[in-house]
Amino acid sequence: MELNLNAVDYQQVSVTDKKCMHVLPNLENSSGPQKVVVGDKSGILQSFGIKKQEVNTIFKSLPGAAINRIALGGVLGGTQDKIFVTSNAEVRAFSRKGKKFLDFNTNLTESVSNLCVSGSDLLVSGSYIYNHFHDCNDQGYYLSNDSINDMLCLPATNRGETQDFTPVLACNDKVLRVLKGCALFYEVELPGSPSCMTEYIPNEDLSTDFQVVYGTMDGKIGHVLLNEHQPVYKWEIPNSKNLGGISCLSHYDVTGDGMNDLLVGREDGTVEVYSYDVMDQPQLRFTHSYKESVTSICGGVVGNVGFDEVLTCTYSGWISALTTEHQTKTVTMEMMNAKQQGSTSGGASGSGLMIDGDTEKKLLSLRDEVEALELQVESEREKHMQRTAKSLQQKNDVVTIAPEFHVNDRFILTPSDASYHLSIEVQTTIDHVVIQSNVPVDLLDLDTTTALVSYTRLDEKPNKNNAENFLLATYRCQADTSRLEIKIRSIEGHTGAIQAYIVPRLKPKTSVVRSYPIKALSLHQRCHSIDTERPMNTLRLTGAFSIAEIHSWLSASLPDLAERTPTTDTVTLYFVNTFLDTQLECAYKKAEARFRSDNISTISILKDFMTKEATAKKIALKINYDVTDDSIHHTLHLLHPKLDKQLLLAKKMQLLPALQDLATHEGNTAFLAPEYQDILKNADELREQHKKQPARLERLYGMITDLYIDKFKFKGVNVKARVPQLLRTLDNYDINALLEFFQQEAY
Repeated sequence: MELNLNAVDYQQVSVTDKKCMHVLPNLENSSGPQKVVVGDKSGILQSFGIKKQEVNTIFKSLPGAAINRIALGGVLGGTQDKIFVTSNAEVRAFSRKGKKFLDFNTNLTESVSNLCVSGSDLLVSGSYIYNHFHDCNDQGYYLSNDSINDMLCLPATNRGETQDFTPVLACNDKVLRVLKGCALFYEVELPGSPSCMTEYIPNEDLSTDFQVVYGTMDGKIGHVLLNEHQPVYKWEIPNSKNLGGISCLSHYDVTGDGMNDLLVGREDGTVEVYSYDVMDQPQLRFTHSYKESVTSICGGVVGNVGFDEVLTCTYSGWISALTTEHQTKTVTMEMMNAKQQGSTSGGASGSGLMIDGDTEKKLLSLRDEVEALELQVESEREKHMQRTAKSLQQKNDVVTIAPEFHVNDRFILTPSDASYHLSIEVQTTIDHVVIQSNVPVDLLDLDTTTALVSYTRLDEKPNKNNAENFLLATYRCQADTSRLEIKIRSIEGHTGAIQAYIVPRLKPKTSVVRSYPIKALSLHQRCHSIDTERPMNTLRLTGAFSIAEIHSWLSASLPDLAERTPTTDTVTLYFVNTFLDTQLECAYKKAEARFRSDNISTISILKDFMTKEATAKKIALKINYDVTDDSIHHTLHLLHPKLDKQLLLAKKMQLLPALQDLATHEGNTAFLAPEYQDILKNADELREQHKKQPARLERLYGMITDLYIDKFKFKGVNVKARVPQLLRTLDNYDINALLEFFQQEAY
């Protein structure tokens, strides 16, 4: 049975952060609509309800420090309706009526970004540190190896446990860390970096194990069971449609079948509702798309009693609902004007439109409010122009003040296509975005992007003005565009940054600059293990460097690596190349480091980068390496299917114009060979594939050329003069001929 939900907008607040909206539970003797509490970056905390289709504010605080997180608490086993709010390093608590009863400074050096409440216990975390407070007294802390993206407090009072709760930390290194007290109990390895979590409690929950549903930054959703010994993985939903990353999760019975449904909010504005079948496997029941990222999602009864809703809060502060109540009233301003001219109050207009008194009253109030706002804006604009003119007459340098606005941006490596996904979101409309890069990158087309792209042609001969400009592109956004998505593909071996100049449609014109680093091994991603059976090349470095220094060099060359120095004496990390599927092992300690990879180009890039960093620090390095020719053959076999596919696509695209001309003149193409008929039949699909992968063949040629040069570089031989011969071999590609060319000695 399909689930039909209708979208309703309630109100808009300022820009919001993740998990800054909750639905307050009703008191035991109350059965009316529930109230909503929300906090925004302007520091305003407010609670409201819906009465007769109008917003009824319960309380509203004054502006202050930005609110980072909201959590609900209360007496264990009772109604969880106490509102706990974090701002900077402070935690405040309010009753459901808005009365403050707690103002606690945690004295943490980090801003509190995660918050959980369990009775008298307060659990907070910043970027790396988890703290436990009981009755506002410090009970201990835990220092995480990587940044903490989310935190979950699993209650255990009803499960026969002596401990009141079990903290779970979702960390950026693709691990869930389960704690006992303030000590690590065990780790749960995940396929991606977790961004949010929620507890799942089945209806017939007879076990004492916890069940957690997690969402990752690359859009996957998974379910893991946490028992006393080790995790048990239940199911995983892949991101086959390349939707946005998961920003929030929740459970609520929207379908009314007595079983909780999974509510999912994504970074690209997609909202999904999954129902569980008899085997506890999720089934997609409903999907809806907003134009901006969803920061909070929860279920409840807010509008009318008897109609369940999926309540969402977006980045710009829109609080909306997907309700099971059927919405039948669609009224435009033209209809309203027609009603005023040709009908009496509460009657029918000339067009037969029926409007009840409450709707008419609300429309008139909204129109009066809009007219008052227009007059206020015009008045403020005139004052601003007068101040500007006066400043110009007085030759004052301070003409005007640039308006402030928030930018929500993410720069994430997508492993499915080995490209970076850049999303830029502004609370107002975007006018244009300028992308500038000082390293070679390719901008790929996205179906969801409607902006017009124009490239600035750079001089072939670099000068002092464009010596570091490899790319300069402008995205001109269409009207009402507040979110822009760009896909970027980088080349390993180049280190630099991409600058984004974001210009919203504000007066006076203002630009905000964001910088995104492109690291030397930019296409590598953290993983939990590697295949030890592969032929591996080894690079060993020894010298007078500390573990903090070697870690900082690695974090500058590899993505997904925390800048904070590890607390252990010896560190071992694993990475995988998302494009070639080659792997890298990094093991290092004070004064010694060892790197192993089945791709010799990876070893070469690391060697050059580490040498450059050590030279800048004036640290002498002793370098030893062990290179095996078997790894060259292994890497070429990994490249073979990609290269073969691209050569075939290039050949088909080269034949397509001639075949289409032939089909136009001849009419009947039955005399053509089957392979040529297949090219004509799939012409649109071939163009789409070629459009999505520009310069991919040249990229593969470059990788094979670098592999050939790096092979002989470790032998002390310069083979750049033989590169043209290698390219001729690639033009007449055959895997055996290529392997034979690599085996030839060069002198």
